[in-house]
Amino acid sequence: MKRVVTFGELMLRLSPPGQDRLFQQPKLRTFFGGSEANVAASLAHFGIRSDYVTRVPQNAVGDAAVAAMRAEGVGTRGMLRGGDRLGIYFVEGGADVRALRVVYDRAGSAFATLDPADFDWDGLLGGADWLHLSGITPALGDGPARAAQDAVEHARRSGVRVSVDLNYRPALWTGRDPRPVTRALVGGCDLLIGNPGAVRAMLGVGPDAGPDAESDDALRASAEAIAADLGCRAVALTRREVITAGEHGWSTALFDPQTSTLHRSRRWQVKVVDRVGGGDSFAAALLHATLAGRAPADALEFATAASALKLTIPGDFNRVTADEVDALLQRTA
Repeated sequence: MKRVVTFGELMLRLSPPGQDRLFQQPKLRTFFGGSEANVAASLAHFGIRSDYVTRVPQNAVGDAAVAAMRAEGVGTRGMLRGGDRLGIYFVEGGADVRALRVVYDRAGSAFATLDPADFDWDGLLGGADWLHLSGITPALGDGPARAAQDAVEHARRSGVRVSVDLNYRPALWTGRDPRPVTRALVGGCDLLIGNPGAVRAMLGVGPDAGPDAESDDALRASAEAIAADLGCRAVALTRREVITAGEHGWSTALFDPQTSTLHRSRRWQVKVVDRVGGGDSFAAALLHATLAGRAPADALEFATAASALKLTIPGDFNRVTADEVDALLQRTA
């Protein structure tokens, strides 16, 4: 069985029921989530051996976080314990013309205050086929940034493939230029994932935002520049069209530098139940399809359909199987 290791911050999500506004009534639903945790959970549902590396506090909240990942079938040996608190984020889902709203409360979290020396990457990556992380991690502080770079360097020395989802969060980079840190992290990776805006902000590649910024020519030019400048072996670019808070258009592209081919997926238009984790589910499904040996165009269609399905599921995790994704593709062919 293939094995993927993911590394990043696990957080507690609090959301009002339905389409309520935050604190409209004295109820909040709890979820656990975070970019790399979402990828790990989705991979486990696809049948991949998935191990998650993070740091959570040694208290009842941390215990619940570990239990939540185990419940998804994710390996938790790499979930270290320590620090004072788990990061929290509040998500108000939005409706129609009212946009989704996210409020973060993550400063001083167990993950943000981690010591990179506490992670035994030789042991954690032993026998792994793939390491996955995101551009959120190096934005959280010097400790997480160093730990992420250490993980990537160990993976490369061990022949473990590496993917990075840029996941640009402007608030985390306020007053700082993400490009030097991010370019060092993604250089030479096997798969880079991001949307055109994240690519521009975090790598300094691609045209300025405009009506043609996501055309086939613009996507190809950006992907070719990433492959040439940073040595990335494949580049996946996502496009989300927010029609309303409850309806999105979703499509993706995958550039293969070896053949200079840009694959484009079909466009899905989805009635959204929960948009959080959509991009993470795309990353997980693309890793699964690649590890399963699917051709690039087929892998892209599988991953795009999986992420469209995620938009219909409450919470951060994509709890669909590979058979369910394939059935959707066959039904809508």
